[in-house]
Amino acid sequence: MSFLWSLIIGGIIGWLAGMIIGRDVPFGVVGNIIAGFVGAWLGSLVLGNWGPVISNFAIIPALIGAIVFVFILSMILRGTRRAS
Repeated sequence: MSFLWSLIIGGIIGWLAGMIIGRDVPFGVVGNIIAGFVGAWLGSLVLGNWGPVISNFAIIPALIGAIVFVFILSMILRGTRRAS
């Protein structure tokens, strides 16, 4: 059950990151979940584990990391679309 809860929280974090920067996360719901997990890892690596924690996600660093990840991913995908 905790794995399911982690997927839900990861998806919400990824969705919020996409909404904040105004870009869709590629691959829909699966992309949101991946962005949330990668963002949580990136945020905890760079910013540490501070702020409120839900389902082993430190929310503020996870959201900041997901925003950075979604932004970089959208820039990479935008560049590959222009090149082809």
